[in-house]
Amino acid sequence: MDTAAVDRRTAIEPGAVLARLDRLSVWSLPYLFVGVIGLGFLFTFFDIFDINVSFIQTCGQIVQGCTPVNANGFLGLPVLMNLVGYVIGTLILSPLADRFGRRNMLLVTMVITGLGSFYTVFIHSLGQFIIARTITGIGIGADLAIVNTYINEVAPRKSRASYTSLIFILSAAGAFLGIWLGLLLTTPATPFPLGLPFAMAGPHFAAGWQVMYLIGAVLALVGVLMRVQLPESPRWLISRGRTQEADGIVRAMEDLASMRGPLADPGAPLPIKQEPFAPYGEIARNRVYRNRTILLLVMWFISYITVYSFAAGLTSVLTAMHYPPPEAGLIAAFGTIGMILSAVFAYLWGERLERKAWVPISAVLTLLGGALVALGSTNFLFSVIGAMVIFFGFNLWIPVAYSWSTENYPTRARTTGFALVDGIGHIGGGVGIILIAPLLPHLSVLEAMLLIGSFLVVGAIIAQFGVNTRGRALEEVSP
Repeated sequence: MDTAAVDRRTAIEPGAVLARLDRLSVWSLPYLFVGVIGLGFLFTFFDIFDINVSFIQTCGQIVQGCTPVNANGFLGLPVLMNLVGYVIGTLILSPLADRFGRRNMLLVTMVITGLGSFYTVFIHSLGQFIIARTITGIGIGADLAIVNTYINEVAPRKSRASYTSLIFILSAAGAFLGIWLGLLLTTPATPFPLGLPFAMAGPHFAAGWQVMYLIGAVLALVGVLMRVQLPESPRWLISRGRTQEADGIVRAMEDLASMRGPLADPGAPLPIKQEPFAPYGEIARNRVYRNRTILLLVMWFISYITVYSFAAGLTSVLTAMHYPPPEAGLIAAFGTIGMILSAVFAYLWGERLERKAWVPISAVLTLLGGALVALGSTNFLFSVIGAMVIFFGFNLWIPVAYSWSTENYPTRARTTGFALVDGIGHIGGGVGIILIAPLLPHLSVLEAMLLIGSFLVVGAIIAQFGVNTRGRALEEVSP
């Protein structure tokens, strides 16, 4: 059969264009675009993690009476309001990506995030810091939802989790950069292994935390300039009746894919369901999507208690349990190596198992890492290894679950669905920190680690009731 001739005859049929897109088995956009999207994720996770180490210095300058010992008590509200902003942004801005397009909103969200980071440079009180973190959260929340939707709509169907994980590698690099820069710029020089001997903070340099947020603003600006190059998602164009534009983008993707080998036959046209713009109504009225939303929302909400207690607060958690702040920061900084390794692992092997199978694996590894930190309370090497296992564990399931969440919704409401479950789920992270923080001084290190990790265990149990999606066409999973 002459596939090219078939393509020419059926190019204007939306289902046929979609079938041609779905038959592509390799990444069919310039690889530069992976970096373009990933740079945004790098900044997003830089912003999430930069507070981990730097907040102790920030708090000491903007809150009267704040010390390294009690800084953890002031951390909860900024983190919670950052996550409230995350929810506001994702619930308001993400649905606009279902209406106006993925690419356009990716530019808007990065601008908002960068403005929030830039404003943080000039704050002088805890109230202003909370406002700045809220603004930043508004941009981050929507950005994560739209990026994950975009990736899963253009990636090969048998590699959606792999390419989400590939982007997550750059996220991990952002987290690594955020924590290590915090250690360098916001902690005093301390003999290793209690800290970094070449750290810069001191009486003559107390603006390290402001430099970090300025770096974040610059990264956001670069991200905006690069995202202008991205094409629109063909799936979204088809869902809005813009078939000819989608056909042009798919043809360009086919040309690139054909350079790596012959293309498979596209098969029968895939079913297309075009509805008026009402993504929240689509989810609320449809029993299948409503039930999926409830399950995923509860999973994310409970699991994020573990994630954010470690991601945004491990340094403060350890300091509250009487670790010297530079040592606590160094342990957390080494822990981010585990996050990078988890993203690489998920990229290489994330498609080997169903999405939901990775959540219990992550929970077990997180508990193991916490036990190692507890055993290493008097041994720096044990603590570092434990922190790396913790970061590997609580991050391993996330990029795979990102893919899983987008796969649970149809194109016409995909960004909105992800926004609901991941966005509202993030509130769990802030609530968890506020509830857990007062308990930490009264717990042993082992008890604290097990308490924090137990929430991911509960999330793993809930995940097992979800639908299987690995390797299936998006239109088959969510018509």
